[in-house]
Amino acid sequence: TEYGRRVTENLTRDLVRAGLTIVSGLALGIDGIAHNATLDAEGSTIAVLGTGIDDTTIYPREHFNLAKRILADGGALITEQPPKTPSLKQNFPARNRIMAGLTLGTLVVEAAADSGSLITAQFALEQNREVFAVPGDIFSPQSTGANSLIKRGAKLTNSAADILDEFNVSRTQPALALKIFKPRTEEEKTIWKILSNEPLHIDKISKMARLETAAVASVLGIMEIEDAVRDVGGKNYIKL
Repeated sequence: TEYGRRVTENLTRDLVRAGLTIVSGLALGIDGIAHNATLDAEGSTIAVLGTGIDDTTIYPREHFNLAKRILADGGALITEQPPKTPSLKQNFPARNRIMAGLTLGTLVVEAAADSGSLITAQFALEQNREVFAVPGDIFSPQSTGANSLIKRGAKLTNSAADILDEFNVSRTQPALALKIFKPRTEEEKTIWKILSNEPLHIDKISKMARLETAAVASVLGIMEIEDAVRDVGGKNYIKL
């Protein structure tokens, strides 16, 4: 979900700035977001695969270029499977024990009741690692697993500080300079004040700003280029 994306990007960025390496599974969804956020923050990431490591079997195929980017930026791809091993369902739960074992702790951001990340969390407990979970919407199926972990004793995580404090990790690297958006025109100032972390449709923005929709679209386009806002789908915008 968009909530999961935003949480993952924010937590990953702050953990990377503290000097931590991010380990994940290259899967679609949270895994890919975590890898990309790490690389965007100039950090190091490891992808643990359930397939062989070669051009024809890296899975999912949608993340083949991400796998190449991980290697190009000094990260690693690892697997216990022989070369040319294709995507087999039984191999993915097994690789989760490797992800758990490589880390100080496992963080679950979003997880349905049958999510593979719950398997990773169980392996982490068995290997005496810490388990962290981000609380989610009680009405969302994607939050069922994480909320259940918290109920059973996982450490509730609202920020990277909750994880860093658990391990007494100091910020060994200077924080990267944050790019702060500063509205330049009156239109940008007006729209910036209207936007929040909750998605708002362009028509609603136009009405609240008392501007033509075309003008609002132009301003939002510029703000999106500057990473100040994001279209989360259907012309619904959030402030970053």
